[in-house]
Amino acid sequence: MTKLKSEPKAAARPARRTAKAGSRKRSPAASSKPKAGSNTKHARIIAMLRTPAGTTIAAIMKVSDWQQHSVRGFLAGVVRKRLNLKLSSEKVDGNRIYKIKGSDGGKPSARAAQRQPA
Repeated sequence: MTKLKSEPKAAARPARRTAKAGSRKRSPAASSKPKAGSNTKHARIIAMLRTPAGTTIAAIMKVSDWQQHSVRGFLAGVVRKRLNLKLSSEKVDGNRIYKIKGSDGGKPSARAAQRQPA
């Protein structure tokens, strides 16, 4: 013989309280993206590239402690594509020298400036 249930379990339980949608607010200081300082690896490498003498991949590897393929990826992906800077390279005495050139003084484009909070 089976017993019949008089009420479903859901009806016997009190209704759960749900949090209001805007009750959890994150403070502006708790942002997940830190602001780029002047002492970051990216900033140091870009400063090296902006010098009139330029820099080599070997010098960037020493400063950043990155491998050669990572330096090349940074130059192509960040400097050229994301920051939209004009990166030039020339071979001098068997070494390739990279420099940021342009009439804008190597400043990021308007699109890149919009991404970075002021």
